[in-house]
Amino acid sequence: MRIGRVPVATGLAIGLLLATTSGALADPKPTLNQAKAKLQKLNDKADKVVDRYNTATERHKAAKRAYTKLDDRYKAKLATVAALRSEVVSVAVDQYKLGTDPTSWPAMMGAPNPDSLLSGLALAGQLSQERAEKLVAFDRENQGLKAERDNAQDALAAADKERDEVEKERSEILKLIAEQKKLLKKLGAYRAGNPNSTGIKYTGPASGNAAAVLTFAYAQIGKPYVYGGTGPGGWDCSGLTQAAWRAGGVSLPRTTWQQWAWGASRRVPLDQLQPGDLIFSEGLGHVSIYAGGGKIVHAPQTGDVVKVATLSSYGGRLVGAVRP
Repeated sequence: MRIGRVPVATGLAIGLLLATTSGALADPKPTLNQAKAKLQKLNDKADKVVDRYNTATERHKAAKRAYTKLDDRYKAKLATVAALRSEVVSVAVDQYKLGTDPTSWPAMMGAPNPDSLLSGLALAGQLSQERAEKLVAFDRENQGLKAERDNAQDALAAADKERDEVEKERSEILKLIAEQKKLLKKLGAYRAGNPNSTGIKYTGPASGNAAAVLTFAYAQIGKPYVYGGTGPGGWDCSGLTQAAWRAGGVSLPRTTWQQWAWGASRRVPLDQLQPGDLIFSEGLGHVSIYAGGGKIVHAPQTGDVVKVATLSSYGGRLVGAVRP
């Protein structure tokens, strides 16, 4: 009987050994729910990074505009100083050309009569005042030139700094996008979208400028989500809301954070939503447009397209709404 038990014990030991070895060699594949949970975390992270990227981009644009304006002022002042310098030099040269300047002492002393002398003295006083004014103007403009140049250089340095921030955020986004696409393709859920999509017709309850907003937004349905996208071939969430409300006659700032701050005095309770209202997710990583009937239209995230979804698909992750 003992002999019969040995193979059984040995078999159990071998089985346990094989199970342990195979587990060490190959990790179990993630379940569908685990993959979706990971994707949600990636999307949430990407939303925040994209908004930082958009903010850095807007700051870079503003810094470049400030530099261009200051640089133009510097160049204009440089031209003014050059013109004044030429006049001052010309005056100095004339003063040394004795006898050729009608207001020089040799010329006036050779006047044929007292009236001519008095006339020359009056002219000399007038021209001396003009020369003095030119010298003062030259000195003033020359001092301002350095200030304008320094301001322009500071603005350029600020623009370069913001450009570096944009590049930093872009690098992080590209890594996130690669992860998102890989996971979406494994799930069979990747949607490339059509940049030339003509969307669908909006037939909801919106009226007034909100109707124009939703007509525009629905015409973008099917176009791909593109980080930093402001159309017309692709959009990110705040790029879509900004363009849609522009079609409704309202100028919104560019980023989700800026739009939420802009709407500080326009907040509405989530149980009183009207078509056209902007709905913000917790953490301000995402914004959509309420379409009425419990639906929203939005540009979700990488690997998806502008689409209509149910408000409930946000889950309990809403922070509030703004009525532009």
